[in-house]
Amino acid sequence: MKQKIYILGFSTTILVFLGAMLKVNHLAGASILLTVGLATLVLVFLPLALRNSYKSEATNQRKALYIVTWLTCFIVFTGMLFKILHWPLAGYMLLIALPFPYVVFLPVFLVVTDKNKNSNITDTVFVFFLMAVVSVFSVFLALNVSKERIDDSYNLSGNYIRLETVLKQLTSDSKPTVVNARIDELLKIVDEYRDAILKHEDLTVERWAANPRELWRPDDRQSAFNGLKSLGEPFPGERFEIGLQNLVAELKRTPGYENFAKSAEVLFEYREDYMSEHPRKFENETLSWLLIYLDGVKTNLNLIKASIPD
Repeated sequence: MKQKIYILGFSTTILVFLGAMLKVNHLAGASILLTVGLATLVLVFLPLALRNSYKSEATNQRKALYIVTWLTCFIVFTGMLFKILHWPLAGYMLLIALPFPYVVFLPVFLVVTDKNKNSNITDTVFVFFLMAVVSVFSVFLALNVSKERIDDSYNLSGNYIRLETVLKQLTSDSKPTVVNARIDELLKIVDEYRDAILKHEDLTVERWAANPRELWRPDDRQSAFNGLKSLGEPFPGERFEIGLQNLVAELKRTPGYENFAKSAEVLFEYREDYMSEHPRKFENETLSWLLIYLDGVKTNLNLIKASIPD
């Protein structure tokens, strides 16, 4: 029986390892291998291994520990799988999985081992070390922004800024229409937002345009929101949302701009069904991607101005 368990454990480890390698390299089959591997680990290998170990002890003293051990593994590995594969509710599952070993498993382990006179201090140290490794790995999973995604935002920022410079030259003598007035109002708001966010980060627009990598915490999800609070709006981002609503409404009723109005969701991530709520775009977005979003909005606004129908 032990030999079969060892073979199963080795095979499961290979599956998880291959799935992880495919996932890191963005190759096909990664999700399937990880799902099958972790499911086999938690639902087949661990129950068999724990059951075999429990039977070999011929005592009921550690029964609770075995049950809690399996439950902890189930919750932690399931949370990791959801996070790695970007499945829904992954963030909530990690919020449960991260403290669970310390809140549930560790107390049970200490109580059971304290009652067992044959327990070895080496086992306790190993458990502490293993929990520390799992916690560090889980924290890395909890980071919602990868370095690759941040680097992509920097590249996009440079492209937007270069395109924005060209479009400004094309729109320098644009006609004073109602649509242009709405666009100019929104451009002014975007500039104020970007200035406030960068000021909160001790940066200027010139430094951001020259080198976006000067952001020292690009993955922070509260920096931009906190920076916008300095503008004194009822809710940070409210003026932008109102300005965007007014612009889209004007595009709809102005002949020649109907296609821009229809493309508002693509151009500005605009959706009428949630515009009545508070501006969620500015509430929980990462710093680098919110700045690149504002850069993109400026570019698209200038693009509309440059496409004014005669």
